[in-house]
Amino acid sequence: MDYKVIATVFFSSMLPIVELRGGIPLGIALGMSYLEAAGLCIIGSTLIVPVVFFAVRPIFNFFLSRNLFEHRINNFIERTLRKSSKVKKYGFWGLFLFVGIPLPGTGAWTGTLLAILLDIRFKSTFFAVLLGNILASLIILMLTHSSIMLIDWAR
Repeated sequence: MDYKVIATVFFSSMLPIVELRGGIPLGIALGMSYLEAAGLCIIGSTLIVPVVFFAVRPIFNFFLSRNLFEHRINNFIERTLRKSSKVKKYGFWGLFLFVGIPLPGTGAWTGTLLAILLDIRFKSTFFAVLLGNILASLIILMLTHSSIMLIDWAR
């Protein structure tokens, strides 16, 4: 496998919004097997958790203490917390399902941000996001495979 393809898929799975939901279909489109694409994206999307978990709060505090982007940060926090009811209610399993069901705005980044805002410990956050990424990858693999089969059938 070409290292450029591996790097592209790996780093795309670390991006907010794209995450493994975009990385898996990208990897398959670039010639990776389903297992390679899923494994690489699970790793990439999960490795971002400690970075987000330990960097976001200091970054937010830095900007807020200097009155920079205050409105945007507070808006972002407010929007993220609006999605938190199930995570608050069910804790670890709520976070797992939040990340695991691949809907817009429910990936590893948002899940980790929710965990920070809800004061969920790092260890619980990491494992809930990891398991959520595995579930999401299975769903994305099924959707990607179904789409490929449908496109092939339509030809």
